[in-house]
Amino acid sequence: MPIQERQLNGPQTTGRGYRNLSCPQFGITRLNNQRVPMRDGVALLADVHRPDTAGKFPALIAASPYPRQMQDLGAPAGFIEAGATDFWVPRGYVHVIANIRGTGGSGGTFGFFDSQERQDMYDLVEWAAAQPWCDGNVGMIGISYFAMTQLEAAVERPPHLKAIFPAAVTADLYEAATHHGLASSSFVTPFLAMMGLTSDRSDTFWRRNPVIALARRILNTPRLHQKFATMNGESAVTLMRQLLKLPHSAHPWDDLWLETVVKRPLRDSWWEDRNLLPLLKNVDIPVYLGCDWENVPLHLPSTFTAWNELQHNPNVRMGMLGQFGLTWPWESLHQEALAWYDHWLKGADTGIMDGPAVRYVLPGADGWQTAESWPPAVTYRQLALCADGVLSDDEGQPGEREYLTLGAGLNRAKAGPLDPPSMLTWTSAPLPQTLDVVGDIELRLVASATAMDTAWIVVLQEVSPDGEVTDVTAGWLRASLRSVDDAASRDGAPVLPCTEAVAVPVGEDVTYRIPLVPNARRFRPGHRIRVVLTSDDQDPATPAIMNFRHASVGTSSLNTVRSSSRLLLPALNPVISAR
Repeated sequence: MPIQERQLNGPQTTGRGYRNLSCPQFGITRLNNQRVPMRDGVALLADVHRPDTAGKFPALIAASPYPRQMQDLGAPAGFIEAGATDFWVPRGYVHVIANIRGTGGSGGTFGFFDSQERQDMYDLVEWAAAQPWCDGNVGMIGISYFAMTQLEAAVERPPHLKAIFPAAVTADLYEAATHHGLASSSFVTPFLAMMGLTSDRSDTFWRRNPVIALARRILNTPRLHQKFATMNGESAVTLMRQLLKLPHSAHPWDDLWLETVVKRPLRDSWWEDRNLLPLLKNVDIPVYLGCDWENVPLHLPSTFTAWNELQHNPNVRMGMLGQFGLTWPWESLHQEALAWYDHWLKGADTGIMDGPAVRYVLPGADGWQTAESWPPAVTYRQLALCADGVLSDDEGQPGEREYLTLGAGLNRAKAGPLDPPSMLTWTSAPLPQTLDVVGDIELRLVASATAMDTAWIVVLQEVSPDGEVTDVTAGWLRASLRSVDDAASRDGAPVLPCTEAVAVPVGEDVTYRIPLVPNARRFRPGHRIRVVLTSDDQDPATPAIMNFRHASVGTSSLNTVRSSSRLLLPALNPVISAR
């Protein structure tokens, strides 16, 4: 009798049909709290979910700091990301869900993506391969931090790790926690608070709590579960922020907060210990990258930097998803991952390697697009930030605009009527025809400031004919960290090393190269393109993708933007529009 399966949320493939996929045929046996010895004597804890029959099977490891006991909760929360055990195990995989060092009862101290964590992932993979239920073929599964541990294992090259599927990955912690010198405080602060809170709870709390048991039953009812298919990233961040009100142990969570948010605005050796990009040259196993276009302030940047560093590897594929492509609990792309792992771990001809290496949704267009490489060939269109607030091919009469950013402690009740605005916008005329923007985006900003440091926060938007505004992507730069490493730049995109701070020359024009996170968008006829520029996004009225906001630089400054500034858009089909 066929096994009755529940409906998983989210897109399950990148538009292709697959063949010879494993079918569900097994029940599930669960072994809780298995001790996994590390080379230094510390033991990690893992729950092992395996088919309920004798035999050996490929293993899929999901490792993170999040409670392993809660990965079947069914909640639309940002820590339910290990994948659906009831999808994988019936199809002949062992799903190993492990807590990394210092979390969930695992020994040692949490190091937040450090070199010790990488060594642990090597040991975890080799432990799984040696177990009587494993056939020696090991892959890894899960998004976000679960994807990060996949790359951590891959750069250490454990012999039995045969393939990984790190969707929504971060390869460089600095890139995610500090946006070119601007601390992503609305993410890092609640994240570390959540880690402290959950790691303080016992195994009994998670497994025998009647409230959690009731929530599990309710959240997994089909009608309620289906509603989670359209929960977005802002919902997850809002949930984490609520945890700030609850107490947690100071060590190591507050120590790590001080390191990431306060002590280390520059990229130094502490950050480099948490940067996998230089190590990706060691990875020769198959890697499937992917993300959703909305994940601008967290995992989307690393999707492309990792892709660039893996170009030596012929078995790298990438799938880019549209709105609600990655929601919680994570269940999307399971058919895609099954085709990947049936191919690489079971030797089946599934078709996963057929066709172009990149498949992507182009928001605003129908269907799936393909590319042999990334980014695809484009023509850059330069739009001027005109003095009259128009975004146009033609700069018109040269001029400037100014806005005011205020530091704290000024003892003003509110902004004065003579104050310049706190942000500026430039909006194009309605587009006469379709414009497809795909790839690296840059703002070349010519501006002066009355402070020795300030922030540049840029949001690219689409405005529909009826006035609806959609955030597309964003870019950030602390002005004192403006130096560009041209030697490291790829395809003209600036690389900002953020290793040295240089004071802004007060009152003098400086040209800043501000990279926006690569993205894709079809701007349709009649729609407008808008650029928003500010220096502090703490005000809720200021746009912030996924509601990720930054710690203020803290200086008061009158910032003046020249009309010689240019937005560089990578266009598949560039057109010239009238003002």
